[in-house]
Amino acid sequence: MQISNGFKYSVVTVSAILVTLLLVGAMVGQSQEGSPADPYKHINVFTEVFAKIKAYYVEEPEMKNVTLGAVNGLLVSLDPFASYLNADQYKQYLKTKEDPKAGVGLLLSRKYGYEIGIVDAIDGSPADKAGLATGDIIEAINGISTRDMPLAYADVLLHGEKGTTVELTVLRLRRPEPTKVTLTRAVVTPPALESKMLDKETGYLAVADLSAGKSRGVAAAVASLQKQGAAKLVLDLRHSAVCVPEEGIALANLFLEKGTLGSLSGQKVKKQQFEAVAEKAVFKGELVVLTNRGTAGAAEIAAAALLDNKRAQVVGERTYGDAAQRKAIATDDGGAVLLAVAKYYSPGGKAIQDVSVTPSVAVADMEPEPLDEDESAQAKPTPAPKPEAKPAEDLILKRALEVLSGKAVQAAAQGRN
Repeated sequence: MQISNGFKYSVVTVSAILVTLLLVGAMVGQSQEGSPADPYKHINVFTEVFAKIKAYYVEEPEMKNVTLGAVNGLLVSLDPFASYLNADQYKQYLKTKEDPKAGVGLLLSRKYGYEIGIVDAIDGSPADKAGLATGDIIEAINGISTRDMPLAYADVLLHGEKGTTVELTVLRLRRPEPTKVTLTRAVVTPPALESKMLDKETGYLAVADLSAGKSRGVAAAVASLQKQGAAKLVLDLRHSAVCVPEEGIALANLFLEKGTLGSLSGQKVKKQQFEAVAEKAVFKGELVVLTNRGTAGAAEIAAAALLDNKRAQVVGERTYGDAAQRKAIATDDGGAVLLAVAKYYSPGGKAIQDVSVTPSVAVADMEPEPLDEDESAQAKPTPAPKPEAKPAEDLILKRALEVLSGKAVQAAAQGRN
């Protein structure tokens, strides 16, 4: 039976109500009874609402969809990166993890509600060339609605054989109506570390890839810049979302000789507190860190450590909010729940996934390139590439250089007088 849009939205509403009832009921039960087992008796709320839907809804609903909607609603309310995969989906997920083949270069979450949102598009990837960007919403993949689609399964659908295509229906931040975009899958490689001198005493490092071991490359690049005369450094972590969280601790330690770098803890994960090791620090000069909405994971951990320790000014936009240790936990039906089992906390004790990292000097990143007026909303075999021309001025980098030179401080002082 075809399920109406009204019913789908009812499922979302019911899911949210159930989540609220269960969580509030758990807290009330725990405070009143004091027994860890007491919260589970509140699950009868779910059972009762489930029965009322089946008995009284305007049409006979597909109760499997209702149950899955409630499960997804519960997961999303706790962790925007969480997923429940049924047995078949989980098998496909494991196969993709073992042999990812080709993809389109998108990093995803449910940060923006029940649809799937884009954390970032890897520079140079098919998605990046098509103009997809942080904050865009994917409404459908190959015609399949992403509402209540498990996040991890959406990623599975984006992968496939090199040269094959996938059609996305996208709601862009800068365009109100949905747009269909056809992407050709390719082997996606994150951008290499960029290192250069901006002037005689200022070095620049752009770090887009913080996968395992990449902080060693950063250390080598810093050493090279110092040999060229770098006494000041700009660490650009914009669009740095490809990562393993542990690299954020290692990256921060390159610039901190002492102090707490952060911590990791969860219900089943013993708390770990990370302290700087003096021998691992490679740079003691002035430092500015650049961030934007596409800064996530390890890059956020590093930015938070350097900011809270007053080691660096953070210039740019508030980061995305994704710093957790995740795990696939098998379920009895052969599927799995993928969710955060521990969160990374800033030295100040804030969960980075919950509050992100707020820059000490806020500057809006460059506006995305406008779409051509005649761009069709229909799918195209080959997406139009981004224009080669770049804006003449990088406002975040410009402000960072002002901070390093002291001009930003002088301007602030003049404004107070």
